[in-house]
Parts: sequence; structure tokens; C-alpha cells
Amino acid sequence: MRVEPKDAVKEHHTPTSSSQIPLPPRRRFLPDTKGLLPTLDIGLALLAFVVSYIARYELTIFRPVLEINRADFGPYIPYAIVYAGLLYISYHGGGLYKNVRGRALMEEIYIIINGVTSATVLLLALYFAFQPLVFSRLMLIYVAALTIGLLGLTRVIRRIVLAYLRNKGIGVQRVLIVGAGDVGQAVLRVMMARKELGYQPIGFVDDDPERGSVDLGRVKGLGSLDNLKSLMRKHQVDLLVITLPWSQHDRILSLVQIARRAGAEVRVVPDVFQLNMRQVQVENLDGIPLLGVNGETVFHGTNRVIKRAIDLILIILALPFLIIIFALTALAIRLESAGPIFYTQRRVGENGREFDMVKFRSMIPDADKYRQQLVEESGEDPRHPKIKNDPRVTRVGQFIRATSIDELPQLFNVLRGQMSIVGPRPPTPDEVSLYEPWHRQRLQITPGITGLWQVSGRSDVPFDEMCLLDIYYIENWSVRLDAQIMVMTLPRVLLRHGAY
Repeated sequence: MRVEPKDAVKEHHTPTSSSQIPLPPRRRFLPDTKGLLPTLDIGLALLAFVVSYIARYELTIFRPVLEINRADFGPYIPYAIVYAGLLYISYHGGGLYKNVRGRALMEEIYIIINGVTSATVLLLALYFAFQPLVFSRLMLIYVAALTIGLLGLTRVIRRIVLAYLRNKGIGVQRVLIVGAGDVGQAVLRVMMARKELGYQPIGFVDDDPERGSVDLGRVKGLGSLDNLKSLMRKHQVDLLVITLPWSQHDRILSLVQIARRAGAEVRVVPDVFQLNMRQVQVENLDGIPLLGVNGETVFHGTNRVIKRAIDLILIILALPFLIIIFALTALAIRLESAGPIFYTQRRVGENGREFDMVKFRSMIPDADKYRQQLVEESGEDPRHPKIKNDPRVTRVGQFIRATSIDELPQLFNVLRGQMSIVGPRPPTPDEVSLYEPWHRQRLQITPGITGLWQVSGRSDVPFDEMCLLDIYYIENWSVRLDAQIMVMTLPRVLLRHGAY
């Protein structure tokens, strides 16, 4: 039975308001593994020696071993012990075993390579100093390569395990942010975008009670700083992040004392002109830190060209599959109901430039006429793109929305240079008219088909939270981040997380 548009609107029920972010139980901390990594590294270094001995003397990889040069493993044991000890000293001094959240994998790999190189050079020095009867320099190269591979793989596995545990609420710190200004929002953006770091923002307070009472997405505004002591107990805060300006030095010290008495850790964010730290160059003048501000944005000409080239290459590679999907989808839409196959809508792109965005039609014809009425009845945020249980969506539309097939015609907009494959979602002019000034930061770059909001919950992400994720993307863009978002998009689409 076909539902008429007016009847569909009448049958639409007001959904319940979006729930707050679920708070993980407190004190579900990770077990103390402080000595595990050094022990594991030493064991893997010794294992690398054993495997390298087998590869050199038993398997004779790359070069045969003459009978006169054959040797037992025994003479290599002292070298293996010295090698493992040198690695431990190097890694301990290089900070590899410090628990630094957010440290890049490549930074750890660099420390590993640097330590292996130093230990290998020192072993060679010992060889030339003592001139032992048995010693294979080729085997030492095997040892170095194996050590880098094994220790690097260990770090990758450790990150995967930590991300899994933190996703289950284990090892997650409940964070209260002090300050709702630009710096506080920057901290919140990172915590929202990088959940693998294990931070769960439960809310924020501000020295301005009015600003501190406004929610940002699912993160609650908990009022003024005067409530801090009671809030620390009530919400069982594990970490207090202070983002107040340094001019309030005395107040910051008093907040630190309150947090410590409550048993919480404290971190203070320097307000360096409220800039992203990627715009700040840190130098050392005999122990005196010097901060240089360059103000350079990541989206300069070269990065734009790279991003554009990647878009075009991916579209060309996917073209055979896209032709099949387009044909089947167009046929299904045509068979279900009369009306156009494609749907165009005016959207706002980079720097406020408007364009016509193309999608597969997933709703009844003239669906836009009923949007305002549905928004008023449902109580949904008018700046949010989609409405739950929208009665205007057709049966084919439900499927292509859940699988994001309806978004594929936006590739035409990508070819025209109006959009990119990855970027902030393009809003409608009506939505932009309701923006607050800080929301407009998401219009600074070319919009995209998918983005951080897509892989963080799709339509379930509240508008303010979506803006925070988009601004984080703009400030931290890289080819790697784009690749990560594209890889994460596929499972989110297949599992239909946040789709409606």
C-alpha cells in the first residue's frame, strides 16, 4: 500500500531525545604492565639472534657457509646478551617505555631503528676490538632486520589491543575540561576524533557560568568553576584538563589542588594564542623553550593538488564497479515509483560557495515540502541533516541510505571540483543560516562524501559534535588521515552503524 505524503507526515512519531554519551565504569584500568615491554623486547632481541643463527648456518640464506666457517651458537650467546642490554639502555634513555598517549607509531619505530643501529655498530666495534674466531657480520644484519620487524610488530599489536580494550571501556579516563573557549573546544575535538587514546569527556565547566551551561553535542555543560569540587566527586573524574588562559595563574593553581585532593590527574594546556600546536615551532635555547608561530595552514597549494589527484585516481579505478551499481540502483528506483532517479539539492561548499549536490532519490517526490513540518513535530535539531524514522523515505531509499549507495552520485560533484571523497558534510543554505560563528570553520575546505563524522556514528552524531570532528579534520589533514577515514568507512557502511 502506498503511503501518501500528508498521511506519512501525520503518522510520524516524535523520537526520544538523543541520549548522552554513555560513561564507562570508573577504575576499569588496564593492568600494570610497566615492566612487560622491556622484558618482551629483551626476549625478542635474543630470539632474533637464535632465528638469525638458524637462517645463516642452517638455512644458509643469501650466502652458503663453508665447512671451515661453521660454528655452534654458544660463542654468540655473550654477543646476544650484550646486544639485548644495549637495546634496553638505548630504549630506556630514548623514552620508548614512557606511557605517552597519542605518540605516533612512526615515532616509536624511529626509536626502535635508532636503538638497533646503535647496538649493531657497537657489536661491530667489539668484533674489531677482540677479533673472535667465530663471528658472522651477515648474521648481524639478519639480527638487526629481525629485531626491527619483531619490535615494530609488537608495537602494532599493542596498539590494536589497547584500542580494543578502550572501546570496551577498559583503560578509559573520564575527563572534565575546564574552559569552554577555543582551546577547550580544541581539546574536545581531539578526544572526540581519536577515541583510541582512551579519553571520555564527561563534560566541561567555565569561568563564565552561562557559557559553561551550554551542551556541545553529547558533552554536557556542567556550569561554573565554583561547582568543580562537587562535580569531581559526582562524576568520578579521573583527569582534569585545564584550558584557562595563563593570566588566571592563581586560579589554575587552586584548581590543581582541588583535583589532586579528589585523586584525579591534572593536565594544563598552554594557550599559545589559541593556536593549534601544529602551527607552533618549539625550539630550545640552552634550556629556555622558544615558541615560534608560523600560522601556516595544512591546506596550501601542494596538499590541494595531492588531495585532488587522489580523488580522481580512485574514481578512475572504481569506474567499472560504479557503472554496475549505478545501473542497478537506477533500475530499482524506477521500478518502485514514478519520479526522477537523481535528486539535486542546493548545498554550501568551501568558503560559502553554493552548488547543486547530486544523490540518488531515496524519498517520495516533493519530499522537501514536508521537512519543516517534520522537524517541528520531531523536535530534531534543524541543523542536523537527517530525521530518524523519516516517513518520506521509500523502501528502496531505506536500503540505499543504509548502505550509502544514495551518496555515490556525489562523485559527479567530485569530478567538477565541488566536493572531495573525504571532507566535512556539505550543509544546506538553511542549515548555514542557523550556524554560530565557530560552526563556520567547517566551511574552510572542500566538503566530502565521507568524513570523521561518518566513521564516528554517521547520523547518530549530534550537530555540535559533528562540527568539532570536522574542525579537527581541517586542522590535522594528511593523506594518511584521509586513507584511514576511507578504510574505516567501509565497515561502518556494511554494518549500517548510525544509518537512517
